[in-house]
Amino acid sequence: MNKNELNKMVDFTGRTIAVTGGAGVLGSGIAKALLEAGANIAVLDLDKSQADAQFLNKGYDESRIITAGGNVLEPESMTQALDAIIAKFGKVDTLINGAGGNHPKSTTAPDKPFFDIPADAFKFVMDLNVLGSVVPSQIFARHFADNGEGNILNISSMNAFRPLTRIPAYSAGKAAISNFTQWLAVHLAQEYSPKIRVNAIAPGFFLTHQNRFLLTDEKTGELTARGKAIIDHTPMARFGNPEDLLGPTLWLLSPAAQFVTGTIIPIDGGFSAFSGV
Repeated sequence: MNKNELNKMVDFTGRTIAVTGGAGVLGSGIAKALLEAGANIAVLDLDKSQADAQFLNKGYDESRIITAGGNVLEPESMTQALDAIIAKFGKVDTLINGAGGNHPKSTTAPDKPFFDIPADAFKFVMDLNVLGSVVPSQIFARHFADNGEGNILNISSMNAFRPLTRIPAYSAGKAAISNFTQWLAVHLAQEYSPKIRVNAIAPGFFLTHQNRFLLTDEKTGELTARGKAIIDHTPMARFGNPEDLLGPTLWLLSPAAQFVTGTIIPIDGGFSAFSGV
């Protein structure tokens, strides 16, 4: 393989990539990196104004960007988003299922025992994380099946490898995403085309809007007890940065990973490899 062929491995020029939850910390970081790599980007978010604020009038080539409001739990909303992307770019090559999250009412605490978690709060988290990837995958994978090729990247979590204390719904939801990733990879390759690949990344502990003040003290910036426990069990001794996701993501979406499907790649600073001793 010569240098030009190697360079093409990370050149996404002419490829169209849709990112759900694309206005979030991790989703927007991935989308911006793919823009820099030449891709056309469709940023789908429940709040379109947040997507606009992240990507429009920011110096990017807006001919390669489309933003759209999109509810990942509603097939009609995802179908409308897909139609809008096709109208602008002709087709979609990749779906990144970036939408997900937790809910405070589904989190345990000394004054909030597991026994009192409302069923609707647990269901909200499961729906957002599981159906929030299943529904977009159904809509976009039909398009991939028609074209005979495509790529889906799901977002799992360290919680899928080891369920963390206090967040039972989120842990269960991400475990389901890992299982669904493997199931869908087999199904699409066998039933439709071996050129349709499905993989997932499993981030470790990244400071996001949702967990920043669970891991660090809001006033002092010092680690909380939970934050310290995580760092103590992370051999690289730090939290992840959004940039840490980019290399594995670009690899999984590129021709360099053309024989890779059904995998869940930990990006965790060694957390999942460490036994604690």
